[in-house]
Amino acid sequence: MATGTDRIERYGRRARWLHAAVYLTTLALLATGLWLLGGQEGHPSILWRVTGDADTRLHIWLGWALTAVAALGLVAGVRAIPTFLRETFRYDRGDTRWFVRWPKALFTGRFARHEGHWDPGQRIANVVIVVGLLVLIVTGVGLATLHGGHTFSLFAKVHKWTAIVTTPVLLGHILIAAGVLPGYRGVWRSMHLGGRVRTETAHRLWPVWADERGTTTPNASHEAKDSVHQASVERKDVFG
Repeated sequence: MATGTDRIERYGRRARWLHAAVYLTTLALLATGLWLLGGQEGHPSILWRVTGDADTRLHIWLGWALTAVAALGLVAGVRAIPTFLRETFRYDRGDTRWFVRWPKALFTGRFARHEGHWDPGQRIANVVIVVGLLVLIVTGVGLATLHGGHTFSLFAKVHKWTAIVTTPVLLGHILIAAGVLPGYRGVWRSMHLGGRVRTETAHRLWPVWADERGTTTPNASHEAKDSVHQASVERKDVFG
């Protein structure tokens, strides 16, 4: 039985490498995409100055890189897809209470208990981010291979508005995953530095998942020690 001072692995090496490849290419795409969306085409961005390649070409090549990463992820993680879908699209009774307490819990860390691998907010983020990235990839491939016409124009509009909707969710996900907010302190380790988080953090953010792995919170650990100590004292009283 692990104690609250131990660490527990949240994500394995394969998941961490895939996640890193996705967010590195996505952040670079976001930077070049926002630059182009802001009407700065033709004006060198920082990435253009560093790489020596135009932002439009960079955006296209980064798009192909993200497409390759997504395809590799689907092939390598095909067995995990059913679990991902089941955990993402689940709904439990306590979800509404979790959302009600969430704004305050961002700073206090006192989240309402929830079921499953992810909290209700992460489930919604999963849907928006995954669907958004898939739409951006499909429309991006269309824009890179087509040359004008009605379909090209349609893809351009869908690509633009999908980026506008997905970007705030991505930025919010990065803010939370970075562990900047007090309530999410320590969470960044789940995808970095071995993917291990303190059991205290695991029980605070994913209580059922942590319970299923046979861990205890620090309070539970102390209570168990107190119980053992009390039992020892009682035995001494009885047997001298």
